[in-house]
Amino acid sequence: MGLTNNDVLKKIRVALKLRDDDIVEILKLVDFNISKSELNAFFRKEDHPKYMELQDQILRNFLNGLIIHKRGPMERKPQPPKKEKKD
Repeated sequence: MGLTNNDVLKKIRVALKLRDDDIVEILKLVDFNISKSELNAFFRKEDHPKYMELQDQILRNFLNGLIIHKRGPMERKPQPPKKEKKD
């Protein structure tokens, strides 16, 4: 049996010693708002009545936010000058 998105989030949380506040702030970096109670539903056991399955979109947003949190925002590459057309 493979890892679920919930398992991946749990393992990252433990490995990086992240608190609920940290995860909420990381998600805010990519303009994704979530409450602590919604977040806690992802960390519950599967047989708990308030357990929620972590959707791909939330995990993707968390990972993108984590990149910004650890590395900082991506620098824009300078655009090459546009060539002018001569008639």
